[in-house]
Amino acid sequence: MTSRWGLILLVLVTAGILFAAPTSAHQFAPALLELEEIPGDGELAAVSWKQPMVRVMGSRLQPVLPGECEGVGDPVVQTEGTGMRATWQIRCPGGLAGKTVGVEGIAESRANVLLRVALADGRKLQTVLEADTSSYQIQMGAGRWGLFRDYLVLGLDHILGGWDHLVFVLALVFLVGGGTRLLWTVTAFTLGHSVTLALASLGLVYLPQGPTEIAIAFSIFLLAVELSERREGHQTLTQRAPWLVASTFGLLHGLGFAGALSEVGLPSAEIPLALFSFNVGIELGQLLFVAVVLVLGFVIRRIVFETPRWAYTVPAYAIGTLAVFWIIERI
Repeated sequence: MTSRWGLILLVLVTAGILFAAPTSAHQFAPALLELEEIPGDGELAAVSWKQPMVRVMGSRLQPVLPGECEGVGDPVVQTEGTGMRATWQIRCPGGLAGKTVGVEGIAESRANVLLRVALADGRKLQTVLEADTSSYQIQMGAGRWGLFRDYLVLGLDHILGGWDHLVFVLALVFLVGGGTRLLWTVTAFTLGHSVTLALASLGLVYLPQGPTEIAIAFSIFLLAVELSERREGHQTLTQRAPWLVASTFGLLHGLGFAGALSEVGLPSAEIPLALFSFNVGIELGQLLFVAVVLVLGFVIRRIVFETPRWAYTVPAYAIGTLAVFWIIERI
C-alpha cells in the first residue's frame, strides 16, 4: 500500500512539472511607457511607448494619458529590437505633476509595464504597472530605493514566469542532490548568468534572441539525457563537475535574462543599481524555487518506500519532453 501511494505521489509531482509549465516558457516581455517634460516649456512633454511584438492573441496594451493633455503632431512608429516603439508629444496644462497615467489591457496581455517619468525640475519617477495597479499618479519619486524595488520586482517576475530556467534548475537539483554540492552548483549557475546578463545589458555582448532561446531549451534537453543516464547507473559529467556544467550553461541563460531586461532598458543614471536589483530579483526567485523543490523532496522521502526503480526515470522523460517541445516551438 505504501509503495503504491509513493509511486502515485511521484508520478503526480512529475506530471505537475510537465503540464503546469505553459507552452511558452516565459511570461510575455514587459512594455515601457516613458514621459519626459521638455525643459523650457512648462506644458510640453515627449511620450515614448514601447511594447513587445509577441503578445497574447487578441490582447492589446493601450497607454491612458491624462484627459486634459492634448496630442501635438503625429506619432512616429518604428521597430526596435523585438518590440515596436511609438513616439509623440503632448501638451499638458500645468505640466505632468499631479496627473495620473496608466495602461489598459495589462491583465489580458500577461505583461507588466515599466513607467518612467522625467520632470522638468529634475525629478525622475519610476514604477511598475501591473494588473491590479494599472495607473499611477505622478508625484515625488521614491529615489534609489524605488528604483531598486521596481527592478527587483521585474527580475522576480521574470524568473518565476520563465519555466525553462526553472526546469533547468530543477534538473540540476535532481542530478546533484542536496547539501554543499547543490549550494556550489547553484552559486556557479548564478555567477555564470550574472556575467552575461551584465555584458549583454551593457551592449558588450550580443546574440540574437531566437537562437539563444533555442540553445537554452537544448541545454535543458542535455541535462534530461544526463538525468536518464544517471538513473541507469552511469557517472555523468554533471555529477563529476556540476559547477562547471552549471556555470557554462549559466552564461547561456544570462543572455536569455538580458533579453527581457532589454525590453525596458536601463536608466542611464542608475545602470549599476538597476542591473544589480534585477539580478537580485532573479536570484530570490531561483532560491525560492529550489527551497520548494527541496522541501517537497523531503516530504516525498518521508512518505515513499519501495518505489519501483523505473519510476525515477519519469522526471528525466518529463523534463526531456518539455525541452524537445520548446526546441521545436522556438525553431
